[in-house]
Amino acid sequence: MKFGTIGAGAVALAFGREALARGHEVVLSSRRGPDALGDEVAELGRGASAASVEEAASLDYVLLAVPWRNVESALKSLPAWNGRVLIDATNPFVETSPKLVLADLGGKGASEVVAALAPGARIVKAFNSIVTARFNEGPVKNGGRRVIFVSGDHPEPTAFIKELIESFGFTAVDLGGLATGGRLQQAGGPLAGRDLVEFGHH
Repeated sequence: MKFGTIGAGAVALAFGREALARGHEVVLSSRRGPDALGDEVAELGRGASAASVEEAASLDYVLLAVPWRNVESALKSLPAWNGRVLIDATNPFVETSPKLVLADLGGKGASEVVAALAPGARIVKAFNSIVTARFNEGPVKNGGRRVIFVSGDHPEPTAFIKELIESFGFTAVDLGGLATGGRLQQAGGPLAGRDLVEFGHH
């Protein structure tokens, strides 16, 4: 599978590294343009490339991994989604430094906000509930497997992303639809940022 990324920061690179290690290809993009991503492509190595955001976003599976304040501009003026899959790894922080400040979403779930900005996309919420540093430590902890949550309204891409997560060595836990599952796992929700481990699963 060829994955595109919108954003080329820590989350996109961590995802890219795992996907490439499993034989997938990864096309990075960021608003800085493909020429600015030479270091990132070199770091990921074979199977990685850089393209414009429009090009990366035209692939069948696209990872959205940009800071929350950039989500709207990142998704603006992209080609029609037409059922292609947007993997939403964002968290609704308006500030991350010096402290985490959650955006006021007016009662909406973050993925519902993303969905409204990417009409026609099939959205799967994933990779946002695990802290990147924990993800980078790898799936195994104390003899158990770290958990990554998934939620989505479309069974087929949700199942595909679950399999992808399991292929990375993690345990994928499906929280159901975007409205309920997304809220459980997004920042500020009860499952966000927890380093959860499943034992006895083989």
